Amino acid sequence: MLAIRTKASEANLLLYCVSTARSQPRFVTMHDTSAPDRSPVRTDPAGPAAAAPAKERMTPRERRATASLASIYGLRMLGMFIILPVFALYAETLPGGRDQTLVGLALGAYGLTQALLQIPFGWASDRFGRKPTIVVGLLLFALGSFVAAWAPTIGWTIAGRALQGAGAISAAVIALTADLTRHEVRTRAMAAIGMTIGATFALSLILGPLLKAWIGVPGIFALTGLLALGAILVLERRVPDPDPAHVHPRESGLAAFARVLADGQLLRLNYGIFALHALLMALFVQVPLALRDAGLAAESHWKVYLPVMLGSVLLMLPALRAADRPARGKAVFLGAVLVLGIGQAILAASGTSLAVLVVGLVVFFAAFNLLEATLPALVSKYAPPAQKGTATGVYSSVQFLGTFAGAAAGGLLSQHVGAVAVFGLGIALTVVWLAVSASMSAPPAYSSTYSMGET
Repeated sequence: MLAIRTKASEANLLLYCVSTARSQPRFVTMHDTSAPDRSPVRTDPAGPAAAAPAKERMTPRERRATASLASIYGLRMLGMFIILPVFALYAETLPGGRDQTLVGLALGAYGLTQALLQIPFGWASDRFGRKPTIVVGLLLFALGSFVAAWAPTIGWTIAGRALQGAGAISAAVIALTADLTRHEVRTRAMAAIGMTIGATFALSLILGPLLKAWIGVPGIFALTGLLALGAILVLERRVPDPDPAHVHPRESGLAAFARVLADGQLLRLNYGIFALHALLMALFVQVPLALRDAGLAAESHWKVYLPVMLGSVLLMLPALRAADRPARGKAVFLGAVLVLGIGQAILAASGTSLAVLVVGLVVFFAAFNLLEATLPALVSKYAPPAQKGTATGVYSSVQFLGTFAGAAAGGLLSQHVGAVAVFGLGIALTVVWLAVSASMSAPPAYSSTYSMGET
């Protein structure tokens, strides 16, 4: 279960919240607040009250773009999740596949290349455009899938998995999502991507064993490759191009990277996604063992995970709506970090009680899902337009680094100290997160600008 969801999570940027003078005539554009506004003055005879609903609803164009990009993002995660419940047994049929170190490397190679290439793909999306970068990433993902499907040995499987991960499109997909949505609805667009990842994860735990029985693991790899090629068609035919009038100048190279790393607000958010996925991986080092010790057979673990996911999403939705309001955003965010720590404390105290373990998982994932949805939106609010692809690349890379760090530390603690120490690591990371987030600025208002370097 160790390569588990790097959901992620994984990214998000942009902010030209009010570049559309037609739908938001009372706001100033954010890319040049010093320039005079030459757009015609419009008066809404119905008054502000009538205009408010338009700010809160996605347009058909935004809905189409969000749904299409969420499906592409979910496909990328499917390539990682769907083999988790079946790969270890399949690997035993391959030469070298009985070496558990190599099996773990095959599972983790995807995340390793993702971490290494998120920043380069972010730079590429800033320099060459979102769609071309995503197409290249999907082609790499498809090629890696076909290599893994053909692989005659565990070594070739590792190569295929690494090539799959080389299609590191998280930054470009989330940056394009933000390009195509207004500031006011961006949290919901990012949440749709986050919930798609969660649904993909839960579905993979069920579909993996079923597909293995029907087409085998090589067939699963080949299927994900074909779906990646289909996703290119979705990108070209269903995802609109951003309005050139609203595309900001882009800065690439080391200057953009240095500006992103020097920003205090983005550093806080980057630590947050590192901690979130580190404690997630540490958690899943221990939770499968805890479920087994509580009397649940391994083949029945999905019966816990699926209702836990559904219940946590239902609990998360009211808080997500509140997080979309600037006046409440920071309070909701800090509250979710606190609840995350409470969930881990419940898990640490669960012992062999299945009921307490399930309660702890529901509490944990309610906070996890909310933070997974809101962190990308916060990055999109704080990151300057010219560095949005780079900032998303840094964010996604840190997320995958958190995955590796949490898995390694969780395994070490579980082996040499015990289960309580694993959950204690997560609680410690959460306490630090709460401390650094307490001094975070409130998310920028719709008509305000944010200056890079503010702390």
